[in-house]
Amino acid sequence: MTQNEKEMISFLGFASYYRKHLEDFSIHARSLYRICAQQTVFEMTQERIPAYEKIRYALTNAPSLLMPDWKISFKLYIDAWGEDLGAALHQVQIVNDKPYEGPIFFI
Repeated sequence: MTQNEKEMISFLGFASYYRKHLEDFSIHARSLYRICAQQTVFEMTQERIPAYEKIRYALTNAPSLLMPDWKISFKLYIDAWGEDLGAALHQVQIVNDKPYEGPIFFI
C-alpha cells in the first residue's frame, strides 16, 4: 500500500503503462489520481483502498487461458488503431462453481 503522494504517483505511472490491458483502469484509478492533485491531502479512504487493490491485483495476476468449450458461445473483443490490431477471444465458463469470463486466445 502506498504511504504518500510520491509513491502513489510512481504506482499510477507504472500501472498506466499497462492500462490498455487492465479492464476498467480509468474507473478504478480516478480516485487515486485525485489525491495526487496539488493542494490535496494524501488520504487512503474507504473508496480508494479497494480501487488501489483492484489495480494491484490486476497487475499481479495474469489471466490463464481457458480450453474452448465448443458448445458455449464465444465473445470477441477487438481493438485497432492506425496499423495496429489486437483481439481477444473469451468465453464464459464455470470455474470453481462460479461463472468466469476468461480468455481463450490473444492476438
